[in-house]
Amino acid sequence: MTDNEKITVKLKHGNWEVEITCPENQVKQTVENVIGGIDTNVQLKSPNTDLKTTTSSKPKKSTEHVICRDLIELLWQENWFNGEKNLSEVDEELSRRGYHYDKTSISHSLKDLVRENILTRNGSMRNYRYVQKRPPVA
Repeated sequence: MTDNEKITVKLKHGNWEVEITCPENQVKQTVENVIGGIDTNVQLKSPNTDLKTTTSSKPKKSTEHVICRDLIELLWQENWFNGEKNLSEVDEELSRRGYHYDKTSISHSLKDLVRENILTRNGSMRNYRYVQKRPPVA
């Protein structure tokens, strides 16, 4: 394969940066694989060094990617849900932290945490407000 059939893509977010070179017809799948495999605990010193993992108190179910539910549980652990928050506020906070999820995913994750008695919700359909039901264990 010649160099003109390959594409180089540079991705940078927060404290990590990665450069990908792959065949043009594999760019989409390769970028998706890289993004899906990046853990927020992984730091890349420079594009040419190996990945180095660090420890974090962030809840993890999978070391391959960060899921919406884990991020919302992290907000709960940080006592962010001490006061009532609506879906838009949760979405804005996740976006502020650099995570962009569909509101449907956020809503489902919030509903799961309500079922697990971590959060409770007040209000009516399309106007729920979520608040911690029990404090996180120290």
